Amino acid sequence: MALYNLRNPAVKRLMREAAELSSPTEEYHAQPLSDNLFEWHFTLRGPPNTDFAGGVYHGRITLPPDYPMKPPSIIMLTPNGRFEVNKKICLSISGHHPESWQPSWSIRTALLALIGFMPTHGNGAIGSLDYTPEERRQLALKSREWKCADCGDVNKVFEKDFTESSDEVLTDKKMYEADEVGLSNDVAKLLCEPQQFSCQNVEQEASAQLQTNVPVRRRTVFFAHDGAALFCRHNSEPSFSSETGSTPSFWSLVLMFFHSL
Repeated sequence: MALYNLRNPAVKRLMREAAELSSPTEEYHAQPLSDNLFEWHFTLRGPPNTDFAGGVYHGRITLPPDYPMKPPSIIMLTPNGRFEVNKKICLSISGHHPESWQPSWSIRTALLALIGFMPTHGNGAIGSLDYTPEERRQLALKSREWKCADCGDVNKVFEKDFTESSDEVLTDKKMYEADEVGLSNDVAKLLCEPQQFSCQNVEQEASAQLQTNVPVRRRTVFFAHDGAALFCRHNSEPSFSSETGSTPSFWSLVLMFFHSL
């Protein structure tokens, strides 16, 4: 077991995150290697109602010595048809884009963003793939038998089968978290019901909420979709940036609330 300086900010932060992520959720699990606090392995469930549904995907996260001031690098290990394996992925929350990284973000942020990006188009980004839906569904089936050289049978991480109830669980979770930070039910419904989703409506409604309410002081609302990002921060209007200009689909939208450290 490696020895670390417990006064080092990166070590303190990673030990805290390891404790927070020690129990798997229905969507993901991540923990550092036993001999390296700066390398984590994670396992994700494929998003429901997508080509990845039913799949179990494993990968690595490597963190710089000055984390969280600089972003992690993310590497997928399980063949999936969306990201190349054994190659650092280019996302707005990864090491390829340090200019967009926020120190208040965390490994949980990166995992949820990765889940949100899975059903989106690669658009030629570094480490991205655009396999056919059928190829991705076949890889999702095969992923259940994939084993990691360090972690073994990663499918065992999820002891309970959430396949049938995952949609309901995720929707309830989003509604709860939206209510927790003071966003209106209208905003929550826009985020949780794909048939009602409108990026413009969400931006306008969230902007109005953030200008009149202050309960989000210790949280950031992050929407990730199709190479674009909509950030709603405390005391600031939402800003929209997109490399593709494409219209976001529901499952490429991720709503994340987390405590700033």
